[in-house]
Amino acid sequence: MDGSDNDAATALAPIAKWTSEFSRAFQYYLDRSTPRRTERWIGTLAVASVYVLRVYFFQGFYLVSYGLGIYILNLLIGFLSPKVDPELEVLEGASLPTKDSDEFRPFIRRLPEFKFWYSITKAFSIALVMTLFSVFDVPVFWPILLFYWIVLFLITMRRQIKHMIKYKYVPFTTGKQAYTGKNAAATGGTGLSTG
Repeated sequence: MDGSDNDAATALAPIAKWTSEFSRAFQYYLDRSTPRRTERWIGTLAVASVYVLRVYFFQGFYLVSYGLGIYILNLLIGFLSPKVDPELEVLEGASLPTKDSDEFRPFIRRLPEFKFWYSITKAFSIALVMTLFSVFDVPVFWPILLFYWIVLFLITMRRQIKHMIKYKYVPFTTGKQAYTGKNAAATGGTGLSTG
């Protein structure tokens, strides 16, 4: 018995070593891509374009596309939502600042941009691989799926926008905020002391 277990372990050792090396190299390149936001999204757009062209030319895989659309919608909701839900904070006594005198708290996403990008890229890659197998090309009437997805998208985004308006948060930033003092509006100055 011990001999067969030992043989199986030595047979799997090169596979485990290769898997470990591949995982380490993949993580290395993933870490190097972190600060390169534009390049990452261009790569994702390229993978998504290949997927869309493949679905268009094959005139199939609509169910895979529908599942992909639902998954991306779920990721988008996580990307647009705050990490701590203001509705739950109101119940606990804490809330987002609503007046100028309240403490400033930056918007922190429930799903950070890097994880959002990685999940979308992985989803498009898996969907692209699924188009290589005809078993996933289930015949469906695609206009119904498209209509249902659009209705679902509109209802979900309407609810999300109402939530943003109600709790006064914006999930997008346009850069670093500049400080302006109390006297800046009255004097036309910058609000920074030069003294």
